[in-house]
Amino acid sequence: MGMRVCPPVQEMHQALPASNRIAGEEYAPARSPGLRGTMRQRPMTDFSSLRFEVLDGIATITLDRPERLNALDAALLDELGRAVDHIGKDPGIRGVVVTGAGRAFAAGADIAELARLDALGMAELSRRGQKVFRAIELSRKPFIAAVNGFALGGGAELTLACHLRVASTNARFGFPEVKLGTICGYGGTVRLPRIVGKGNALHLILTGTTIDAGEARRIGLANQVETPENLMGASVRLLREILSNGPVAVGFAIESVTRGLEAGADDALALEANLFGLLAATDDLQEGTSAFLEKRTPLFQGR
Repeated sequence: MGMRVCPPVQEMHQALPASNRIAGEEYAPARSPGLRGTMRQRPMTDFSSLRFEVLDGIATITLDRPERLNALDAALLDELGRAVDHIGKDPGIRGVVVTGAGRAFAAGADIAELARLDALGMAELSRRGQKVFRAIELSRKPFIAAVNGFALGGGAELTLACHLRVASTNARFGFPEVKLGTICGYGGTVRLPRIVGKGNALHLILTGTTIDAGEARRIGLANQVETPENLMGASVRLLREILSNGPVAVGFAIESVTRGLEAGADDALALEANLFGLLAATDDLQEGTSAFLEKRTPLFQGR
C-alpha cells in the first residue's frame, strides 16, 4: 500500500564523572517518583521569538512567531540555540517539550530571508541550523516535539532532531524544499531515513508532499497522535514517564541509540557495553536493583 498523502563510535567514556555533570550536561538529584515535587522556576524573558518556561524540572520551548507560522529565521535559530545551551547547563531541567504558538509548529525556513542569501549565506545558515539541531539530538535530556500543526521543511527537521514526536490530529508533516529548488538544510536527509526508512524518506523528500498525523504515525514519524486539546498534556505525561526512570540510564540510552546508529555494528556494540559497564558505578543502579527486590518505588538521585 502506498503512502497516504494529504491533498492539493564517538570517543568512549573513560570514567564516570564524580559530580552530577555528565558530558556537558548537569542533573539535579531526582525526586521519586518522577518529578512530582514542587520545584518551580520563572520563565526566561530574554527571548523575542520563543517562550521558555520551566515547571517542576520540565522546560517548555514554544516557538513564538505565529504571524509567520513560526518560520525559522536566523534570529529564532539563535534563540533556540541559546535555550538548548541553557538546558544543558541547568541541573534543574531534566526534560524538554518543544511546540509552536498558533496553528503551526514551524512552517520551515523564512523564505523571505532565504531569498536574500547568496551561496555562502545559505551554507552558513544551514550550518547554524545543523549545529542547534545536533545539540538537541545529542542531549541526554529527552526532548519531545509536541507537533500542534504544520511542521514543514526546517520545522519538520526540528521534530526529527527531538527524541520523540507527539502529533496533534491537526499536525501536518512535509519536506517541500524541492518545490523551491533546494533540499533539506538542517539534517533532514540524514535523520528522516533513520526514522522512517529510506523508501519512505525519499518519497517525502523527492515529492515534497505533505502527510497528516495518521500517516506520520503509520510510517513511524510520529510516536503517538493526540487530539489538539490533549496534545500538551499527553506530551508532558510521556516525558514524566521517561523521567521517572534513572536519569543517568535515560541519558546513556539516548546516547547509545543515537551514536550507535551513526557507527558500525562493532563500534556501536562496544559503546553500548561501555555505557552498560559505567552504570555499574552509579548509585542509581544500586537503588534501582534494591528497589526492585524490595518491591518499592526507587529513589533515583541522578548519580
